[in-house]
Amino acid sequence: MRIVTLEEHISFPEMTSKIPKEALGGFGQSVAMQRMAPKLADITGERLQSMDDNGISMQVLSVDSSGANLLNTQDGPDFAMQYNDLIAERIKGFENRFTGFALLPMTAPVAAADELERAVKQHNFCGAMIRGLTQEKFLDQPEFAPIFERAEKLDVPIYLHPGLPPKGVADIYYSGLPNYSGMAEALACYGWGWHSETALHVLRLLFSGIFDQYPKLKLIIGHMGEMLPMMMARSEKALKPGNGGANQRTLTDTFRDQLHITTSGFFTQPPLKIALDTFGIDNIMFSVDYPFSTNEMGIEFLNAIELPAEQIAQLAHGNADKLLKLKI
Repeated sequence: MRIVTLEEHISFPEMTSKIPKEALGGFGQSVAMQRMAPKLADITGERLQSMDDNGISMQVLSVDSSGANLLNTQDGPDFAMQYNDLIAERIKGFENRFTGFALLPMTAPVAAADELERAVKQHNFCGAMIRGLTQEKFLDQPEFAPIFERAEKLDVPIYLHPGLPPKGVADIYYSGLPNYSGMAEALACYGWGWHSETALHVLRLLFSGIFDQYPKLKLIIGHMGEMLPMMMARSEKALKPGNGGANQRTLTDTFRDQLHITTSGFFTQPPLKIALDTFGIDNIMFSVDYPFSTNEMGIEFLNAIELPAEQIAQLAHGNADKLLKLKI
């Protein structure tokens, strides 16, 4: 069976070294992240071998948190262009195994829209990945409209991935913890904070009317829906049309039309059941979150799913092939 995974990360040291240390903060300095560095830098070596060993047909690659979103308006666009060109160069000859989500210079939204179009048309990338807030702003702010307009015009999705928490949030929520190695990073990011912030981000886009303003826009979020499936009924009631927001449709109707989720990093059945009950089979795609999770964990989870064969195929590749227009 064909298997596509689409939240699979890369980071090239020669590009990360161009980002000022003060912009990176402590990101990438933990022992765990240092151990991951060679896996993030690799594409056609150990990564490809692991895909072969586990029957994974294609990965959609995306740059980790050390990207152009950390750079200013002047430096971000050229950095993003260089990075996207480098990705395209390194997957050349392996286009049947790899494609990419474009890295965008989010601090320069017009340039980001232009870079999205260039990456899609020149490199055949299948959309873009945006990581969290940009200069402490959510994407519902008017300045980011060019990116949504261009994504809708190009008919490519935006993958909204968690990003590093703003300093003010980190100082209040994740400081003063016991001095256990990596504790603050774990709580602020992959242990909790990332997921709640991304859920809030999506709900803000709904409440501010972004989905209605761009009705053909497709948004992807990972990690089994970033807590949203569990909260759907409660949030549905709070954010129904007429409750003070700009949204013209219910949360459920909007999300089933325009929001897609991946399984990345979640490998137990109960969260999948909730996701299926709330988002539906057509809106869920299999992903691993490599190299932060292993392909072996992902495939073991996929093989344990008790659904009809045609629905397993949808999760494994069908929904992704359709949404990303992947060539089989």
